[in-house]
Amino acid sequence: MTLGGLGGADASTAAPAGVVSASTSRGVIQPPAEGELGIPGPYPGRVVEVRNPAMSVHRVKNRAAIETTLDRAMTELTGADSAIEAWRVFFEPGDVVGIKMNPVGNPLANSSSELMLAVIDRLKAVGIKPSDIVVFERYKNEFINARMHEAVPDGITWGGLTPADDPSQLEIDFKDDLWGYDPDEFVEMDIVHQGFDPKDDRTRRSHLGKLITRRVNKLVLLPVLKDHGSAGVTGALKNMSHGLVNNVARSHSTPQTNVCNYFIPSVVRHPVIRRKCVLQIMDGIIGVYQGGPFAHAENIRWTWEANTLFVATDPVALDMVEWMRIDAKRKEMGLAPVGAVGRLALDADREGFDIRQPQHIILAGNLGLGRFEFKSPRGRRSSIDHRIVTLDPAA
Repeated sequence: MTLGGLGGADASTAAPAGVVSASTSRGVIQPPAEGELGIPGPYPGRVVEVRNPAMSVHRVKNRAAIETTLDRAMTELTGADSAIEAWRVFFEPGDVVGIKMNPVGNPLANSSSELMLAVIDRLKAVGIKPSDIVVFERYKNEFINARMHEAVPDGITWGGLTPADDPSQLEIDFKDDLWGYDPDEFVEMDIVHQGFDPKDDRTRRSHLGKLITRRVNKLVLLPVLKDHGSAGVTGALKNMSHGLVNNVARSHSTPQTNVCNYFIPSVVRHPVIRRKCVLQIMDGIIGVYQGGPFAHAENIRWTWEANTLFVATDPVALDMVEWMRIDAKRKEMGLAPVGAVGRLALDADREGFDIRQPQHIILAGNLGLGRFEFKSPRGRRSSIDHRIVTLDPAA
């Protein structure tokens, strides 16, 4: 695969068959150098997992406990003396910051409003103006259906990259300066949704949201601890690949045409995404181990109070930890691992796709998007630095 556009190539030039092209037509945009903010960021391989049973009790969330847990996670990630100093590693006055929510698990397992408010408070504490904070999701209607907008404080913008109904997933211009999709920034690959016209160039492209390319300079992302019927798990990587661009249903348009393994790393490697996604905070307060990404009320039996927050700059390492955590829960509940199920494999009665594809995480690692090895050959040290901290809820 080649990465087109970095040398000033014409963004309108179609990619040859089988080639992924990432357009960066408004100038040369390089992915972050080693150790810089972005992906995999200044802490490659490091994943901090902080457990606090007080965050959710009988599915009632405790904002104070969530804030305490987040602060502990951030100081452990960065080594800073205080939580505010930890946030200053990533953000400074003058930044324009997007907070990417995830409402797909509505109503049982969304990005928590309490976590969102904690992030907003800490951004403000390091000097970010409320007018320079945007809380968003890909689809505005999903954001509203999850009632996330009700918790957004006054003075902070919220919305969706797709601000109006678009069943085709191909519309990019919604006559709005902030929302909609950038015609000049996209990832092109030869994957077309079933039933779409392959002669239409739009069917091969996934455009980045204008909010991402033109408004914010940094993103903090709040994925959720969940399994996924086609991708195996849906964590930091899929929250970006399917939450920052349009035309995503083509990645798994039918049970037989599941290409999440290919689609997810191809989108995340876009240099704009790599440079601007500086912090991942996975909401594991309520987790989903089967039936994800959805968590409808009738599927409450497949959710659990994991009472965990995960923080990282490396989305690959974070998703590997998530994968192991979900598989451990599935084993506890008598289910096969996510990589061993599908209509053509085990537990076929529960599955919608031929086979799940959590291997997108390792393929993303092969592209340099992070570290994925827990066990190295010949007994060498693991490349993932997984730190687990358990807080005393009575403290």
